[in-house]
Amino acid sequence: MNKIYPVAAIGLVVAMLGGTAAYVMMNKGGDDKFASCSSSAVAGGDIGGPFELVSETGETVTNTDVITDPTLVYFGYTFCPDVCPLDAARNAEALDVLEERGINANALFITIDPERDSPEVVAEYTDVMHPRMLGLTGSPQQVKAASQAYKTYYKKQAGDPEYYLVDHSTFTYLVLPESGFVEFFRRDDSPEKIADAVACYAQAGS
Repeated sequence: MNKIYPVAAIGLVVAMLGGTAAYVMMNKGGDDKFASCSSSAVAGGDIGGPFELVSETGETVTNTDVITDPTLVYFGYTFCPDVCPLDAARNAEALDVLEERGINANALFITIDPERDSPEVVAEYTDVMHPRMLGLTGSPQQVKAASQAYKTYYKKQAGDPEYYLVDHSTFTYLVLPESGFVEFFRRDDSPEKIADAVACYAQAGS
């Protein structure tokens, strides 16, 4: 299948912060082993959890299959003209920083556009970004369930049936194999800041 590159898109994506996803709050008490790592002070809201999707290799996988190290989880789509490639490249750079420090970490790129993003398309996209970034797609129902688990927002824009854009939230989530979701990052967070946080959580959880 031919890849549709983000630069082929027309217009700009509107990166929206949806309701409960806008400021994710998680209670971090004084006895929390991750308390010193957290940059978000919050309360409530269960973020993350089980999901079943289709890997870029065509295999059906669950969260436990693909989250085996500290993992940066991002919801986007390959046709996205600017936001997604910049965020994915930033996350890839954070993985390089962590690798230089001897810390194993991974990244997931979960499409919110399964209509166009087949396993082959997301595989080509993530292969360009980083060897430790895995693309995930699935049925519309599977993608919706994963998005709801992470309380993300996305909405397909009306218009051209082939060259449409998708509004979506742009958080990157840090998920640990044993602890689940522990932190989120905004678009203006640098690769170094993300790497520092991942390293702190990895060490605190070991």
